[in-house]
Amino acid sequence: MAGRMLSSLVPSPSLDFTTPTKSRPSRQNTRVLSTSSTSNAEPSSNNALTRTAVSLEYASLRHTGHCPLGMYITPSPDNLMVWDAVFFVHQGYYTDSILKFRLIFPSNYPEQPPTVQFLTDVFHPLISQQDGTFNLAPRFRPWRPKEHHVFDVLHWVKAAFKKHALDDVKEADCFNKEAYRYDPPFSFPATAVLTQLLQIVSTIDPLCTSLRMTMTLTDASRRYHDTTSSFAALATQSSMLSQSASALFDKDHPSMAGKGSHSMQFKELKPDQLDALRKKLGLQDWEDVAES
Repeated sequence: MAGRMLSSLVPSPSLDFTTPTKSRPSRQNTRVLSTSSTSNAEPSSNNALTRTAVSLEYASLRHTGHCPLGMYITPSPDNLMVWDAVFFVHQGYYTDSILKFRLIFPSNYPEQPPTVQFLTDVFHPLISQQDGTFNLAPRFRPWRPKEHHVFDVLHWVKAAFKKHALDDVKEADCFNKEAYRYDPPFSFPATAVLTQLLQIVSTIDPLCTSLRMTMTLTDASRRYHDTTSSFAALATQSSMLSQSASALFDKDHPSMAGKGSHSMQFKELKPDQLDALRKKLGLQDWEDVAES
């Protein structure tokens, strides 16, 4: 799966932040901002100070340790106040998930934090099933504009998918109460069987992601803090759905409804295209790596 997407990440726009203290003409001032692909942003009200603050935040991501491993971030091509991101989860319950999300900066940033919105459907206590909004409050209570930065937000997003953070989640902070506490009369073995059945269904009809997720939530059992095994099964199912062809390559996927387009588009490669790209990048097959 990962190999098919090597050429799919859209490179970051060429923004010059190398010497922010020098006076130089800014192409940002002449750019016409649009909300055609990014909802909930207000580019017309953004003043120069806010745009400068956001620009400096993006420039700071190149510093060691600022951008979390497994995350790729780029400003939206038509709106600096919206950043598109992809998170490749490497560890924990959500291992191998491929999650698209977005940061939307308010017009008074940094006085108020950015909004984090997941475009990929994901079963997580802190993520709303209605619109994908992620709750920053457990980590930033309150938000301190002189202390907190975007890289802190990104690191919290990554940490929230790890067990230690999930263990500390309080029900009052959960945007998805179902993920924190769910009580239908199914035992874990039934949930495991359901997960296997849904895996088979996903290979037959990958366009029913939202329906399958609803079924999984409805038939889930118990409570995260009482039985993590059932939660782990649902998180694994969520990861599998995020890797499906429809979730990765379908621009009209149901999870994208009302959220606008995402500037990082994945592209499925044919075998010969993949081989050529791997050769160009100097990548070896896993079998060759293991033997060496």
